[in-house]
Amino acid sequence: MNLITVLDQAATRFGERGAVYHGERRLHTWSELADRARRLGTSLRRVAGAGARIAIASENRPELLELMFATWAAGCVVVPLNYKLHPREMAQIIDDAGAALVFASPKLAPGLTSALAGAVGAPVEIIGGATYLDRFAGPPIAEVNPDPSRLAWLFYTSGTTGRSKGAMLTHRNLMAMTLAHLADLDDPDADCSLIHGAPMSHGSGLYIAPYVLRGARQVVPASGSFDATEFLDLCGHHPGATAFLAPTMVGRLVATGRGRPANLRTIVYGGGPMYLGDLKRAMTAFGPVFAQLYGQGEAPMTITGLSRADHLGDDAILGSVGWPRTGVEVAVLRDDGTRAPAGEVGEIVCRGDVVMTGYWNNPDATAEAIRDGWLFTGDKGSFDLRGCLTLRDRSKDVVISGGSNIYPREVEEALLSHPGVIEAGVVGAPDAEWGEIVVAFVVGDASVAELDRHLLERIARFKRPKRYEFVDTLPKNSYGKVLKRQLRSQLR
Repeated sequence: MNLITVLDQAATRFGERGAVYHGERRLHTWSELADRARRLGTSLRRVAGAGARIAIASENRPELLELMFATWAAGCVVVPLNYKLHPREMAQIIDDAGAALVFASPKLAPGLTSALAGAVGAPVEIIGGATYLDRFAGPPIAEVNPDPSRLAWLFYTSGTTGRSKGAMLTHRNLMAMTLAHLADLDDPDADCSLIHGAPMSHGSGLYIAPYVLRGARQVVPASGSFDATEFLDLCGHHPGATAFLAPTMVGRLVATGRGRPANLRTIVYGGGPMYLGDLKRAMTAFGPVFAQLYGQGEAPMTITGLSRADHLGDDAILGSVGWPRTGVEVAVLRDDGTRAPAGEVGEIVCRGDVVMTGYWNNPDATAEAIRDGWLFTGDKGSFDLRGCLTLRDRSKDVVISGGSNIYPREVEEALLSHPGVIEAGVVGAPDAEWGEIVVAFVVGDASVAELDRHLLERIARFKRPKRYEFVDTLPKNSYGKVLKRQLRSQLR
């Protein structure tokens, strides 16, 4: 099943009901959205051809909905780009994916065009511009390839080595995610709304499918980003309001001091650690509206989870990541590959239709991540006797700040390119607002201001360290590897 069918079914059932809203203003009905997606799909197939990768670089905009479904109607692949990335980082992903076309917001297009100067096969087109609007002049696309094994979503997540890896997600993978969400975490209907407070290039965009399937309106904040006051106002305006938010966003909602809006129905949180105290404060402020997911880009949004009802459980449950999701088998393995009993910590693995087919053009990374049908997550955890999974540590050193993954190696390499830096070690430190912040241990004589300026030219702003520790040496083992655990202990 091609995911354009999800939109077609919504248009058939809910045709003249509102589908896309920009803030409080209605833009399109379901029939209009389906027609726009299919007309745009005709243009994309003619220009790019079936199977082409279509990159999208934008803050949250209503056009992203028609772009996603048009790409699928054309038999092409969505390559979502994190709009917080540096243009050079976006260009690296576009090059690796071999994108045929790049759609960018007016805000991001100039920088991306400059970064791609001289690149072959990846012209940048402004979303909402004259060329974009001309694409709707043709007829709606008629024939759509229904093969569910075709690639639908190429999601890039930087590896611990700093090299971007594209997780290949098929239509079957995304449909498995869609059905698991409706079975486990939320049960929306046509009188509900999905408010895109989090980036549509990530979790909020992936959750478009289940809510479109049920005819729930899609609401894009007028600001194009997350503003706690704006979000709560929209929850008061739109019926059955639901959203996917990072824990740091939930914390900002609590910090407003406002109570639960009348229409707030569900907040699904994930993408980073939610500390027990923060969760309890959020539940006190807004009531039993929370659901939790644990997943990765390689098994999008869908490994384990806690429903709203599960949040009425004890502290052990609230501090966990819940039970395996519908259609997903989860295990904890010892180093020798045998299953760990309840209470014993090991590596978390999972398998099921939601797991990616592999990494784009990266067979070595695929072989490392998927073994005997299991996805090895790199996360450490343990089951309790009730079958509830708790995360214990991340064997990968990724820092999750504000819901965004930041890989230390990438920051370290950028730091080491400064002539005043001899050595660098980057770790995450707990932070009440962001979940974690990036801390850099630096050996050298560069100043904080110099390092900040240096990094701004090389990596995205959100990846920069929020704190520097200048030291004489970095702790290392006998093989010369920096001991990150010891660095984190120094912070504590």
